[in-house]
Amino acid sequence: MSDYQAPLRDMRFVLNEVFAVSRLWAQLPGLAEVVDEQTAAAVLEEAGKIAAGMIAPLRRSGDEQGCTWNDAAVRAPEGYVVAYQAFAEGGWVGVGGDPRYGGMGMPKAISAQVEEMVNSANLSFGLYPMLTAGACLSINAHASEALKQQFLPNMYAGTWSGSMCLTEAHAGTDLGMIRSKAEPQADGSYKISGSKIFITGGEHDLTENIIHLVLAKLPDAPAGPKGISLFLVPKVMVNADGSLGERNSLSCGSIEHKMGIKASSTCVMNFDQAVGYLVGEPNKGLAAMFTMMNYERLGVGIQGLAQGERSYQSAVEYARDRLQCRAPMGTQCQDKAADPIIVHPDVRRMLLTMKALNEGGRAFSSYVALQLDTAKYSEDASTRERAQALVSLLTPVAKAFLTDMGLETALHGQMIFGGHGYIREWGQEQLVRDVRITQIYEGTNGIQALDLVGRKIVGSGGALYTLFADELRQFIETASTNLREFTQPLNEALQTLDELTAWLLDRAQNNPNEIGAASVEYLQVFGYTTYAYLWARMAQTALDKQAEEDFYVSKLGTARFYFARLLPRIHSLSASVKAGSECLYLLDEAKF
Repeated sequence: MSDYQAPLRDMRFVLNEVFAVSRLWAQLPGLAEVVDEQTAAAVLEEAGKIAAGMIAPLRRSGDEQGCTWNDAAVRAPEGYVVAYQAFAEGGWVGVGGDPRYGGMGMPKAISAQVEEMVNSANLSFGLYPMLTAGACLSINAHASEALKQQFLPNMYAGTWSGSMCLTEAHAGTDLGMIRSKAEPQADGSYKISGSKIFITGGEHDLTENIIHLVLAKLPDAPAGPKGISLFLVPKVMVNADGSLGERNSLSCGSIEHKMGIKASSTCVMNFDQAVGYLVGEPNKGLAAMFTMMNYERLGVGIQGLAQGERSYQSAVEYARDRLQCRAPMGTQCQDKAADPIIVHPDVRRMLLTMKALNEGGRAFSSYVALQLDTAKYSEDASTRERAQALVSLLTPVAKAFLTDMGLETALHGQMIFGGHGYIREWGQEQLVRDVRITQIYEGTNGIQALDLVGRKIVGSGGALYTLFADELRQFIETASTNLREFTQPLNEALQTLDELTAWLLDRAQNNPNEIGAASVEYLQVFGYTTYAYLWARMAQTALDKQAEEDFYVSKLGTARFYFARLLPRIHSLSASVKAGSECLYLLDEAKF
């Protein structure tokens, strides 16, 4: 099993050379004094060292030991407490946090790279700070100043952690069905009662307190999702002076025994008249929670990318070392009993697929992160609105497409290892088990596809799509002629997506089943076309610098592979969309 090495060179390429982030930061007052290219490089280099040296070594042992539950207490695997405390002391939990409350204040474009490195090193470990950062985001956006002052500093410091408590046994995607209740108290607090399942980091021994964000309904709440409120419920009560008091009346009923991410505690949480505090307005809790959920959805997409990167690093090293058979074109290594398997066409196909999807995914996650930074920090209202619209459109694509490609990449890596990929020793089978959850939690990828097509495409009458498509068209129109080998197939892909979008908008007017029938394949076409746009931008940079470094030669070769072998997938996907919904309803229930 190879050691993880952070892909810092590629991260610098994407941020500095393709997107020129330092110029963007200089134009955003909230970031101009916080970060520049040199600061960003130092932050990423240090994060890479921590991920590779401290977090990655715990991946396999954490998987083998898992979390343990005993009498409502949960213990993380050996080494996790010490590693988490060191991680927190370095300020990494609050890397993107508000400096007013002790956060580091780095832009999302930087924290996204940190998330990738941590999750490549150890996905189970990465879930704990990720949930905390997301909870901080919702608190900072919606809670009272008093709650921010009381809870955010210790959460950013990593002394306390966070969780989000949404799902109930009978209510997963349909949160309007939740039964958890919140009873108002004379002192302005609430008593929270109910049971939540699948709560990541709901109970553990990594921090001295856990701050739960809990969805519940007030006694007079309207039915459905419009009657949901959000509450901050600490595991341990906090005294007026900031010290910890008595334990709140909540407990962990059990932990789940899972396929993967076994070192992440996934809990059943029971609230029995637990003291909580309203976050945001009554009955507006779903909107407040979605501040966190949308953050987490990009984060989950990055988790998929991270597992793909780890799989590729292991697979390419193995393919260079593993000797099997001779190359089709004749012996390559005369001094060895066989040639390394990297000479074989099918192994190269898999490796290049992995490389193209990973590097395209890194560019995509960084692009979405830059839109988040622009939406947050720009002083120009129209610029903020445009960036926020792109975030709204692209978040379900980032979550679903990055994780779908993450699974594909993990599977290719496992296949390159052959039988060794199926046994525990080499680490590939863990990547396959771990990455699978990324397609399921924070809204399954099918739900993300419905969100993209139903809410963002059809719901906006195509306006959000046009906003993004126009950016691609402008790039194609202004690109130099030497980029034609990339812009021509990109233009053809965009025309395919244009036609598919128009077809969907038309069909959805008369048959609502078309949205659900088309959504998954449509999202895939959208994802491949988006990657083509970003690969064309990366190729544009590499073309100008290919004489300087082999890195750029490699980038161009991978771009050409993407356009030749991966982008054509959109044609079969488009045909599936246009097959319509009728064939899905040819059988009644009894005939399944």
